[in-house]
Amino acid sequence: MLKEFKAFAMRGNVMDMAVGIIIGAAFGRIVTSLVSDIIMPPIGRLLGKVDFSSLFLNISGKSYATLAEAKAAGAATINYGTFLNTVVDFLIVAFVIFLIVRQINHWMPPEPASAPTTRDCPYCFSPIPLKATRCPHCTSELRAS
Repeated sequence: MLKEFKAFAMRGNVMDMAVGIIIGAAFGRIVTSLVSDIIMPPIGRLLGKVDFSSLFLNISGKSYATLAEAKAAGAATINYGTFLNTVVDFLIVAFVIFLIVRQINHWMPPEPASAPTTRDCPYCFSPIPLKATRCPHCTSELRAS
């Protein structure tokens, strides 16, 4: 069983998938940093010096000036600013993956067209199997083609 597992794990597809997952996780951290450290601060500044990661809705009933204070006090909060950062993060990752898949699809050769399995009856123009000698629709005798 150990030999079979080793053969399975060393197969190309499994190794490719493992490398893809590792690179994808690292790429996700890069995009998260891009969103929270580079993209969202200028957007927040344009919208009135707002730090999106600190936007929250306090549902505990007490008043807290910052999200850090609310978290330190253990207050229940809805952190919609962090959620906005995560949504932008996801959209960027999804767009980049779309671009990569699109480019890979352009590199792949088109699949060859499959051979036809039917032909049209010369009398009633209904599709019939290639090997048919009589049309099932109009019952005309057909020549072999």
